Amino acid sequence: MNYILFDGAVRNALLPFTFTRPVADIRIGILTIREKWENYLGTTTTTITEEYLADKYPMVELEQNVMINAAYCPNPELVALVRELQPMQAVVQGDDIIAFYSEISQDEVDFEAYDLIEYEGNAITVEHTWDIFQKNEQAIREDFELLTTDRESEPIPSTVNAIAPENIFIEEGAKMAFVTLNAATGPIYIGKDAEIMEGSVIRGPFALGDHAQVKLATKIYGATTVGPHCRVGGEVNNSVMFAYSNKGHDGFLGNSVLGEWCNIGADSNNSNLKNNYENVKLWDYETERFVNTGLQFCGLMMADHAKCGINTMFNTGTVVGVSANIFGAGFPRNYIPNFTWGGAQGTQVYLTKKAFETAKIVMARRDIEFTEQDAAILQHVFNETKEWQK
Repeated sequence: MNYILFDGAVRNALLPFTFTRPVADIRIGILTIREKWENYLGTTTTTITEEYLADKYPMVELEQNVMINAAYCPNPELVALVRELQPMQAVVQGDDIIAFYSEISQDEVDFEAYDLIEYEGNAITVEHTWDIFQKNEQAIREDFELLTTDRESEPIPSTVNAIAPENIFIEEGAKMAFVTLNAATGPIYIGKDAEIMEGSVIRGPFALGDHAQVKLATKIYGATTVGPHCRVGGEVNNSVMFAYSNKGHDGFLGNSVLGEWCNIGADSNNSNLKNNYENVKLWDYETERFVNTGLQFCGLMMADHAKCGINTMFNTGTVVGVSANIFGAGFPRNYIPNFTWGGAQGTQVYLTKKAFETAKIVMARRDIEFTEQDAAILQHVFNETKEWQK
């Protein structure tokens, strides 16, 4: 069967992260949503997403297809229903279409003619940006079970102070010495060729992606994910870093999400709790206003290719757009548009020519090419969001 993940109605609610990727490629837990489905289904998937993303994330449609709402993370019960779908059947939960069978001959889908199969279980859904860190503990636990069942961990090095070692899984090539891993509070997963430097103290649930690095004497509280090829240092609490992003120095990151190719300057901090303890509001791109998250703790949302200079101070509930470059004294605004250059003392538009030059250098350091597809996506984001750039 051919499986296709579609963005669904939540795509705009997941901006700024979905400016540069389909919903399926958001990381929560150890894996991206796409990687979760592919692990369960045992096959690759393709994507229905925004037209300007389609060159990089194409759709492959065959005679028979199953369309899956990428806002839903898989679990064994849900996957079993999706696998058993027949023509003119759909899996639903309330008003949400989770998955449906589609034939290429269908001009349009009329769900009133479908046999609707109600899914009554609980699945992790990613419907808001803050869901990514808020639901990360459950996602790490589910991914840990998915990836480690019936497998044997690499041995825990003798110098590691391991608490509840049965909840620790180390992949081949990982390096660590003289660190503390406390998995009594949740599982700890260490990816291939990852490294945890001396003096670091980590409480689970925690996931360290392949080739990622924890710097000297880092303090990490769960539930935190440091994605593939990321580098992290200082103090981190309940945060998610997608991939290829750096927070390599002292400073606090809490209840936050960083996309790809972000860099946090030394001694930068974010607030994750308001002084008056009220619920945090975040910028909403669809309504163009701040919306109540219902959360008391909510920090920084930083989109792909965004950077901040040393000693940057982010207010509670700050949203930083794609390719923004923030620096200078004082607190910048808690909504920073795409392609912004500057900070609290004033901003200007960060032109794509300069942004592309930086992206090429940053990605080349990791032996990744900044392609024409990447440039076209960022150019589209720049053009489509000019009204917010001030």
